[in-house]
Amino acid sequence: MKFIGEIDLANKTVYCRCDYNVPLDENRNIIEDWRIRASLPTIRHALGKSARVVVISHLGRPKGNPVPEMSLAPVARRLSELLEKEVALLPDCIGDEVRSSVKKMKPGEIVMLENLRFHPEETKNDDAFARELAAGADVYINDAFGNAHRSHASNVGIVRHVAECGIGYLMKSELDYFEAALENPVRPFVAVLGGSKVSDKLEAIENLSKRVDKLIIGGGMAFTFLKASGFEVGCSLVENNLIEAAQRGMDKAKEKGVKLYFPVDAVIAQKPAPGEANMIVPVQEIPEDWMGLDIGPASTRLFAEVLADAKTVVWNGPMGVFEIDAFSRGTYAMAHAIAETHAMTVIGGGDTDAAVQKAGESENMTFISTGGGAFLWLMQGHKLPSIEALERHESSRG
Repeated sequence: MKFIGEIDLANKTVYCRCDYNVPLDENRNIIEDWRIRASLPTIRHALGKSARVVVISHLGRPKGNPVPEMSLAPVARRLSELLEKEVALLPDCIGDEVRSSVKKMKPGEIVMLENLRFHPEETKNDDAFARELAAGADVYINDAFGNAHRSHASNVGIVRHVAECGIGYLMKSELDYFEAALENPVRPFVAVLGGSKVSDKLEAIENLSKRVDKLIIGGGMAFTFLKASGFEVGCSLVENNLIEAAQRGMDKAKEKGVKLYFPVDAVIAQKPAPGEANMIVPVQEIPEDWMGLDIGPASTRLFAEVLADAKTVVWNGPMGVFEIDAFSRGTYAMAHAIAETHAMTVIGGGDTDAAVQKAGESENMTFISTGGGAFLWLMQGHKLPSIEALERHESSRG
């Protein structure tokens, strides 16, 4: 693949695929603009090289229909503020009006196309749509890591229809840090996995077992492993159809010499709701009509000790239902413990990013990914379709 810094952008029309799938409140105000800010180095570089920059992105899941509430208008306004430069939002991402507006652009100008997912062909990776989307592009830059695990027209199909393609600063950072952590880690290497479902993480556990020295498992997914180990866990979240798979995963990790750590206590309640009565018990003593919703203080101390000598840490998934205050302590404690290590810390996006932000530890992490799904995809050992498309493109050029 080529990096944007290796491509001559002067007086060229550069289509930059960003991931601006940002959260909005009921008044369509942006709640958190980190993904927009993360794209600025790539956009500023292109503008500084006198390129005509066309930003493309999706927002939400409009299911192939033009939904006004999912317009990129708030994003265009915020990008204008950050760049201190007008970013006009075009009314669509394809069509005669878009082509005409792009053709009239002057070097150093920037526009944004409307939500890609207003067209069902985007998520279907339709080739005709990809060709029309690419009309007028001299250069295509993919800087949307958060969408890199999808095979869509704007990150896979479009590559076939643009002469010169590459990755931006954000994508390069994501791939470089992930490679440093997974392929060339300084040891001891500790992985921390949380979240609700084992089904989301089994492949990651198998892949990580070949690479890490220690593996901490928390969150709702831990209860399937505890059940597989013979514990009664009340009505905690358990994927009963995956108990045997969880046991095999533990056996494989142990065969590889990986040290496994699970919660030893839990914050429990009868349902995950604000104001619900809760208590802390050892995991062996969860009543049958109660459920574990966070790791307890003994678990946080144990996990902090496991992390104490780490030199590389990768974390994906919260330790509990951290959106509810009573069940957030374990996740925040994990964020603090990871931040206090002298390790290279690589944090998965999505809920993990939000938890680190709420814990006030963002500035103390080495790198926070912008893509939860793409990050997990890599942890599972898969290749990213959008990166494979760029590699094929460069290979075909000789």
